[in-house]
Amino acid sequence: MKIKTLTLALGLALSAGGALADSLNLNLSGGNPGGLWSLLGAGMDRAVKVDDPDAVITYQATGGGFANLALLAANRTDMGLVHDAEVKLGLNGQEPFKAPITNLQAIGYMYNWAPMHFFLKQSLAEQYNIDSLDDLATSGAPLTIGINRSGNITSDVALFMLAQAGLDEEQLKANGGSFVRAGANEQGDLMQDGRIDMATNGIFIRHSSFRAIDENTDVVLLSVPQNVIDATNEAFGTRPFTIPGGSYSKQPDDVQTMALGAMVVATDAMSDETAENLAHAFLANIDEIRNVHKAMAALAPEILVSQTVLPFHPGAAKVYKEAGLID
Repeated sequence: MKIKTLTLALGLALSAGGALADSLNLNLSGGNPGGLWSLLGAGMDRAVKVDDPDAVITYQATGGGFANLALLAANRTDMGLVHDAEVKLGLNGQEPFKAPITNLQAIGYMYNWAPMHFFLKQSLAEQYNIDSLDDLATSGAPLTIGINRSGNITSDVALFMLAQAGLDEEQLKANGGSFVRAGANEQGDLMQDGRIDMATNGIFIRHSSFRAIDENTDVVLLSVPQNVIDATNEAFGTRPFTIPGGSYSKQPDDVQTMALGAMVVATDAMSDETAENLAHAFLANIDEIRNVHKAMAALAPEILVSQTVLPFHPGAAKVYKEAGLID
């Protein structure tokens, strides 16, 4: 669809939203207070207030996406921020879930640009001739590898990708190495202190933790084999991503990997009217969400509807169809 046509369709759809019969008063389960998800919650609250000053979205700090899916499954929250990969595990009833979650419906995608990074100390990369994820197992290098803490989806994804490349925990131990559980910022400190040789995580390019690793430690960014990317996207509902060359000091070329995304999810208990009003507010007032942080600058109407792991709530789908964004 041409931009002019999309703009016209979007304007007609938004003008049809009409006045809100009842003010929205919803809870949004997010993540840590002060993090990006809390900023997104504030942006969503401002977006609905443009349509109706009495509307309220109350952000509730939780343990993150897995916790939010459990709350949604039990109908103990109105909405939750979750990663697409977490949704895929929930739908399949995979760990940490004991059974498939069947009541989830999407409201909108917030971002899809949190790529998995694999930083290895340059000295070890040169010593063992490692430039790709699939070199790790065959190199025999006794690596100490940082992965995120248990309960964080990026640790699940990192372990899966490493295993797909031939480096599961058994092989790593056979090489004389080990995994170390540590959060994003902690991994930077551990690398600088020489307590880990490799850092793995899935967050925005040049996130502060990645900048610290790049600026304080001589590291290279490993490439990821296409078969590993394909297997990961199949397992987690994620998508391919390119980290542009020059993103980091010793990364002259593009690096292909995959990226996680985050989405707003409700349940089939939400009324069509409520979901319609939410989608209308997010679409019409997208700048309120986009402006919460420079990392959200790429958010666009096309991104809102680009998730593929869940059906949209019928109320949200109605808005997006009228705007010409989905069929």
